[in-house]
Amino acid sequence: MSDNFLRLRENMVSTQIKARGIKDEKVLAAFHRVPRHMFVGPAQKFQAYEDYPLPIEHNQTISQPFIVALMTEALKLKGTEAVLEIGTGSGYQTAILAEIVKHVYTIERFEKLSNTASILLNKLGYKNISYWVGDGTKGWPEKAPFEGILVAAATANIPPALIDQLAPNSKLVIPVGDPGSQDLLVVKKDDRGNIDRENLGGCRFLPLVEEKES
Repeated sequence: MSDNFLRLRENMVSTQIKARGIKDEKVLAAFHRVPRHMFVGPAQKFQAYEDYPLPIEHNQTISQPFIVALMTEALKLKGTEAVLEIGTGSGYQTAILAEIVKHVYTIERFEKLSNTASILLNKLGYKNISYWVGDGTKGWPEKAPFEGILVAAATANIPPALIDQLAPNSKLVIPVGDPGSQDLLVVKKDDRGNIDRENLGGCRFLPLVEEKES
């Protein structure tokens, strides 16, 4: 069984990720190491390495491998960073980041998803991850600034708190738009606090769940 999954993973990296332009060796190495099939349910294990998203609990999804790779590479990580992830979900993107950076701070709106992901990631041996259940649009101010922020859910507008918590000379990767039309944006903040945006193209993510005002 493990040999089958290893072959599927190697094929995923070569045909879906590397062949489509992902060049960062740190990113490619992370995809080689993380067992994606462990982040989905039993019925989806042999679909885990295919080029499409898969359902998880709370009507959420695990993103397709190429999008995870594209977003990770866009952060231009060196390996020494503290990174904020919005939307822990299954924990797969969290694991990819944890393979590369010094520490990952990850926020999830749904407590059950956060708990399930943390149990699995601890089982896999990741010690450089901190978890929080809350509204990702507010970021994690107590741990800011972050040398990279990755948002795995779409929002109509970039939350100002995330811009504020982004360290100088760092990047925020976020899907922006409505449910029918989104763009994957890379927001760059220079050492003077000026903001520049790059559009990586169209994408489709579930909406970012904000905390409702009482």
